[in-house]
Amino acid sequence: MRLKIPLFFLSFIALMALVAPLLSPYAYSDIHLPLKNSPPSLQFLFGTDELGRDIFTRIWVGARVSLFVGCTAALVDLVIGVIYGSIAGMWGGKIDECLMRLADILFSIPYLLVVILLTVFMGPGLFTIILALTFTGWIPMARIVRSQILQLKELEYAQAARALGASSFRLLFRHLLPNALGPIITTVTFTIPLAIFAEAFLSFMGLGIQAPAPSWGTMASDGLPALRYYPHRLFFPASAICITMLSFNLIGDTLRDIFDPRLKPCSR
Repeated sequence: MRLKIPLFFLSFIALMALVAPLLSPYAYSDIHLPLKNSPPSLQFLFGTDELGRDIFTRIWVGARVSLFVGCTAALVDLVIGVIYGSIAGMWGGKIDECLMRLADILFSIPYLLVVILLTVFMGPGLFTIILALTFTGWIPMARIVRSQILQLKELEYAQAARALGASSFRLLFRHLLPNALGPIITTVTFTIPLAIFAEAFLSFMGLGIQAPAPSWGTMASDGLPALRYYPHRLFFPASAICITMLSFNLIGDTLRDIFDPRLKPCSR
């Protein structure tokens, strides 16, 4: 039950992101100035913005952007973090020390500074956001993988495989990483909402997706000044961000409880 509800909401959001813009009679960039700031109605289900654009269509096109950024950033963090953390944890010694100190240095760089520098040199856009999110986003994954490898390689089954002649690569890919999948999957699940919120925050600040392309962050930024008189313009993008992040976090909490038996309540 704990997984069914958030999975239902995420499936609904993903389905609407794919289907709703195709079925809507309005494109996300269509301007209807006489109908600007219209409240929700049968004609415009979520109302219109300051240019008369259909918020319903823009919400679901923006969902494509948010889900793409979140999943792409999580995938890049997964690949880089697993490789980096596996090397550090498996070979240890000076290699581990150098790699982790380098990770600490990168992690100490202010996040907004990285975003601003990338925006200045590359210009705002989708690729810039993904690059900024993954510049240091892989470091938590690398630390978790490293800690798991350091623990698992000292267990009896790993020592037995080593005694039987298993190489370091075979030991890593056949025995250690498969047994570390629980924390890895849980971390990925928590990475996606963080990336979605970061994209929305950057777009809200004007450093992300640029007009006329819709983004939940830019829609929330545009709707904030009109909150007093046209609250629907802020309510719908903010609700989309909250529901999506909450669903991913609930799934992550459930997976963490499943994969970590120490968090399960003891039965009497």
